[in-house]
Order: sequence, then structure tokens, then C-alpha cells
Amino acid sequence: MADLFENPMGLMGFEFVEFASPTPGLLEPLFEKMGFTLVARHRSKQVLLYRQGEINFIVNHEPKSVAAYFAAEHGPSACGLAFRVKDAHHAYNRALALGAQPVEIPTGPMELRLPAIKGIGGAPLYLIDRYEDGKSIYDIDFEFLDGVPRHPVGHGFRLVDHLTHNVYRGRMAYWGGFYERLFNFREIRYFNIQGEYTGLTSRAMTAPDGKIRIPLNEEAKQGAGQIEEFLMKFNGEGIQHIALLTDDLLASVDALQLAGVPLMTAPNDVYYEMLAERLPGHGEPVAELQTRGILLDGSTAGGERRLLLQIFSECLLGPVFFEFIQRKADEGFGEGNFKALFESLERDQIRRGALQTA
Repeated sequence: MADLFENPMGLMGFEFVEFASPTPGLLEPLFEKMGFTLVARHRSKQVLLYRQGEINFIVNHEPKSVAAYFAAEHGPSACGLAFRVKDAHHAYNRALALGAQPVEIPTGPMELRLPAIKGIGGAPLYLIDRYEDGKSIYDIDFEFLDGVPRHPVGHGFRLVDHLTHNVYRGRMAYWGGFYERLFNFREIRYFNIQGEYTGLTSRAMTAPDGKIRIPLNEEAKQGAGQIEEFLMKFNGEGIQHIALLTDDLLASVDALQLAGVPLMTAPNDVYYEMLAERLPGHGEPVAELQTRGILLDGSTAGGERRLLLQIFSECLLGPVFFEFIQRKADEGFGEGNFKALFESLERDQIRRGALQTA
């Protein structure tokens, strides 16, 4: 294996996340509530580009497409994702040489052929090297709408921070090896979270560019835990949630709530009462965090504040949900909040009857 800090695929962050749904009219209003704007339509296919900041969401309604077949099997979902690379031809050929399975995406005349390999759940993982404004894949294959900003501010979300994969028990090593072998990812965090009744194991992978983060989650033991419920509802492995990064989470959450995006309820009062003990001198407005249900994590050791603010939506696309996040020098995943979040999701499972405790 190449040195852990080498970037043999020339990775440069996420390019887009692709979505599809067997139910028409589901995705567009949701993304608009989340602050996204329709900025372009594909020249020849039923494909839309929604954008906020530098985040690209592709909505694919093309019949008999890879996306349509994926949605028919899995329901409304993230049916594909794309990495930016310096040289798509080099990255694609290298991936195939290392054992990746090619995915053929049908193209029409005068359209770009986007190289793709088989990723999580069979979803295509695209490799994109045209992304500069004026020269991007969207400038070639799409028509931008008149009078619409190319990069709408929306609710203030700028980038895809990370996205998670839920996998079957025993498959974490396979998917960890997939990203390590092809893209030289490395494991930066490993968690084993135990709730009162269930548990999960999470292996957080990051790319050598530091911009692509993919935590892998699997059920810690046989049972009806949160990962197992996702796999059953989703009908397989897939992207469980997508985290969007903002520079002002309080303002972004206010905008989400005003737009009617349902967010996870706040933990109990004890969680916020213990923040001063867990993160002494954190300097964040606890009352404002609590009224919005925002979680706080990080470290204040040695007087150096490294903080992470995060909140999660309810499930919005079948079992798929979104995370909204602000980083203040903390590059973790809110592991200090994992147990609080896990237990709140476990309580929700019990409330819905999805988890039997007796």
C-alpha cells in the first residue's frame, strides 16, 4: 500500500450526491426546504441540479436509468456520489487495475461520459475532473436557469462534510479495505457505542485530501438495532446520512426550522447541564443550543477550544436523514455525543415499536 499521506487518485473533495425516488415530487420540495435552489436542468435527460454554496445535489428522474433501478430497489435515497479528482482517466484506470467494478452510465450524443465504479450498495461512484465554473460537467451537460445565482447561499450550508455507510455485520472490513485499497483512505476514528439494548460499531475513514470523510457503521451484535433497521428498510447497504457544513449553525438551524424541516428533539436537560463539566470554558451559548437541540462536542484541554456543533434531521427519505454541522477547529465526528444520540434513537425505536425490550 502507498504511504498513508499519499494521494494516488488525486482526490479533491466531494463533487455531488445523486438522489432518486420512485415517488415523484418528493425530493424537490425537501431540498428547497433545506435551502437548495434549482439552478440547472440537463439538456436531454430528466435530471436536475440543486445547489447551495458548493454543494451539488443531482435529482435524477430519468426512466430506466441506473438511478431509477436503484430507487426501485431501495426507495427514495442517495443513489450515487462523486469524488473530485485531478485526472478522471488516470483515477478510473487505476481503480479498475486495483479490482474496482466498472459501471456503465448510458450517455446521449454530445454528452460527457462520466467514469464510474460500483460503490456502496451497488450505487455508482463517479470520478469527476471537470468542476471549475465555466468548464464543469454542469456547463457542458446542463442548461443553467436565467436569473438564478450559480451558488445560492440558501441556509448557509457550504460543503458536504461527510456521509456515512451502513453495512451488514462483518462487512465493515470489506468496505474499509475498498476505500483503503482504491483511494488510500485511512481510519481516523473507531467507536464501539453501546446503548441500553443495542450497539453499533463505527469506523471513520478519511481520504488523503482531508476533505472526503466516510464513517462506516455496522450493528455491534445480532438484533434489531438502528443499523439493522436501516438495512431492512433500505433493502441493503447504503448511505445512511449526509452531513452539510455551515459557518453559523444557529442561524442555519433557525432557517431549517422556519422552513419546516423536522429535526431530532433535544436530549434531556441533564445533557446541557453537564456541558460545563464535560467541556469547561467552551464559551458557547448553552440556552440557545438547548432551545434548538444542537449538540456540542470537542475539547477544551489546555485552554484550547476545539469544538463541534451538530444536529440531525428526522428520517426524510425512507430511513435516510441529514446532519447539519459547524466545526470550530474540531475535526472529529461528535463522538462525545454518539452515546447520547444513540440512546435517543434507541428510545425512538422503542416508541415506534421497532425495538422490543422484553
